[in-house]
Amino acid sequence: MELFNLKGKVAIVTGGNGGIGLAYARGLVKAGAKVAIWGRNATKNDRAIKELEDLGGEVFAFLADLTDASRAKEAFQATIAHFGKVDICFANAGGAGPQGRLHEISENDWNGVMDLNLNSVVHTYKPVIQHLLERKAPGKLIVTSSIAAVMGTGFASGYATTKAAVLGLTRSLAVELGRKGIQVNAILPGYIETEMARQAPDAFREATLRRSCSGQNGTLEQMEGVAVFLASKSSDFMTGQNIVLDGGHTIYPL
Repeated sequence: MELFNLKGKVAIVTGGNGGIGLAYARGLVKAGAKVAIWGRNATKNDRAIKELEDLGGEVFAFLADLTDASRAKEAFQATIAHFGKVDICFANAGGAGPQGRLHEISENDWNGVMDLNLNSVVHTYKPVIQHLLERKAPGKLIVTSSIAAVMGTGFASGYATTKAAVLGLTRSLAVELGRKGIQVNAILPGYIETEMARQAPDAFREATLRRSCSGQNGTLEQMEGVAVFLASKSSDFMTGQNIVLDGGHTIYPL
């Protein structure tokens, strides 16, 4: 369908070597986009390249820890050298961060999750925005947040704080960049069946199922379509928005 056709487009997916990020990349490749994966695990990068190439995709991977702004710049420069341009950016890299009550979390651990989930997004977006503005080109910026941003997460306050912060960043950038033809949106997944999620206790998984209006948790395949929608011209009139994919978890009555 032409509205969802991404042929000729180049997309960056940070953390695109596994989980939700790789699901985004699969959807983008299926829609015809060229994809650059930025990830900090070389083995996972290689596996992701093979999987995406088997789907017929043109893929590039760069090894980078995006908590380091200089590495994000290098990743961007390498992507430009390989593909010549960038049109779409999914800032997806991140992690759970420290567990525990706020007063028990060390300053180093707190700053670490801020770097991992918030500052890495800023480091990723900066060169992409500059590139789009210099080209006078339309673009799409999409960040992976979480329903934790709107519900809170006990004993993981650092994670919830960062995921709420990127929503403020999303709306601010939507205002700054809207007249330049650049849309900025956020995806808020609920419980998605990923390798990381499966490491959670069974009781946690069962609790998420009880709060799901659909009676099921999300799958990675269900993340592909929203990625294509937000990357394509179908979403040209949508910006500054929080797209919740949680099976109704956030609205389920207690």
